[in-house]
Amino acid sequence: MKKVLILGAGMVVKPIVTYLLERDYIVTVATRTKSKADDMIQGHQNGRSVQWTVDDTETLEKMIREHDLTVSLLPWIHHIMVAKHCIRHRKNMVTTSYVKPEMKALDQEAKDAGIIILNELGLDPGIDHMSAMRIIDYVHEKNGKVEEFYSICGALPAPEAVDNPFKYKFSWSPKGVIMAGNNDGRYLRHGKEVYVPTEDLFKNPLSVDFPNVGKLEIYPNRDSMPYIDLYGIPETKTMMRGTFRYPGWCESLDAMKALGLITNDTHDFTGKTYAEMVAVLIGEKDPANIKEKAANHIGLEPGAYAMDALEWLGVFDNKPMNRQQDTPFEIVSDLMIEKMMIGKKERDMVAMQHVFLASYPDGKKEVIKSSMLDFGTLATDTAIARTVALPAAVGVEMILKDQISVKGVYIPVIPDIYNPILDALEKMNIKMVEEFGLPEGEIIK
Repeated sequence: MKKVLILGAGMVVKPIVTYLLERDYIVTVATRTKSKADDMIQGHQNGRSVQWTVDDTETLEKMIREHDLTVSLLPWIHHIMVAKHCIRHRKNMVTTSYVKPEMKALDQEAKDAGIIILNELGLDPGIDHMSAMRIIDYVHEKNGKVEEFYSICGALPAPEAVDNPFKYKFSWSPKGVIMAGNNDGRYLRHGKEVYVPTEDLFKNPLSVDFPNVGKLEIYPNRDSMPYIDLYGIPETKTMMRGTFRYPGWCESLDAMKALGLITNDTHDFTGKTYAEMVAVLIGEKDPANIKEKAANHIGLEPGAYAMDALEWLGVFDNKPMNRQQDTPFEIVSDLMIEKMMIGKKERDMVAMQHVFLASYPDGKKEVIKSSMLDFGTLATDTAIARTVALPAAVGVEMILKDQISVKGVYIPVIPDIYNPILDALEKMNIKMVEEFGLPEGEIIK
């Protein structure tokens, strides 16, 4: 009986544990908090839980040696350490994280060890790659060209759960969501490379009308440029990866960034209130009327939507923070977590859409849309957990059954990997709805 080691027991891990246990694999979940692993295993006879921390490399090496495959669902910074142990013991590995240069550098060592290290096998990255490549390969098989390509994804509360000014609730790594607001962006649009510095990330979002949801805004998702080569579309004039949010998020986060509320600069906030923190950040000595002063500082009216959102969050309150040496990011993200976690009786939602403009040798052009809308269920798993964990689960099973022959460091952009995984996900009702032959006016403006 094959044995799978899963490292980590965060908010998206449970579905992969359930999937593998239901198929009679032996699954060990190793995590700092053993009770989380126990909750996922639910007493299954093939389940094992281990209390483990990343600094215990001796136990890690022993666990990797004793299992057939390791799934690292740890923060990405730890993947390299895990990968090196997997290479040493010739054990395959799966992650849902982006391939960093340090991981790509292990490609030849993985090949020499006869293993695959399959990364970016989640939602975004993951399902986005696979569903995009299915369309790209379709266009290329018809000798067509991809002239424009937009790939957008967002993990959001379901419409009925949207009840705060940010129009957002956390259903996965809350600190990670907020930290991503400090990224910059780079993409190609209409033949011109566009760089978006972090201070402008939430300015001027694009928007679409998403089926069965309504208007969603789009801001850039990191650096889109490498995907021109990764997806094999050197001919494209537009390559933009973006993130979906309901209207309200972008303008509110833009104001937060302008006020320095999610920076990692350390200050001494001993004895200060939230209002006094804002005063420090904008160079005011007196925290009186701080909402008006903050609005003036960033060129907004005190009654602007974003200022009301920040007031709702509590950053203008004359309430002690009970902090000492700390960063605005930690303080404000803790406030957001306190007020914006998805409720146990609320549904989350994943929205993904690819929009292509394709042209063909006969002069014909078409817009192709590939869209997915997935909702969590109150009784089982969140949508984000399903869509991150289940692609990885299917990939793990394919590797254990020797259905993936390539070796080295990979992401799922080859048909032998993405087609079987997408087909398996459809059976679990995680499905991209594809529309072909749409008029050029359907491209994102």
